[in-house]
Amino acid sequence: MKIKADTEICIGAGMCVLTAPEVFDQSEDDGTVVLLDPDPPAAQEAAVRRAVQLCPSGALSNS
Repeated sequence: MKIKADTEICIGAGMCVLTAPEVFDQSEDDGTVVLLDPDPPAAQEAAVRRAVQLCPSGALSNS
């Protein structure tokens, strides 16, 4: 699974970090998403898919 994070549309809600903290973090500057692992292991797949669904701005996508 590959993940993309668009920091231009991220609003810094932090749902991704709460859902998959091993994969996502937030910038200390403006709170936007920081992708820690663009190709996370299979064990993280369910959490990542949930984070993508929960993102209120649609800044996350996966393939």
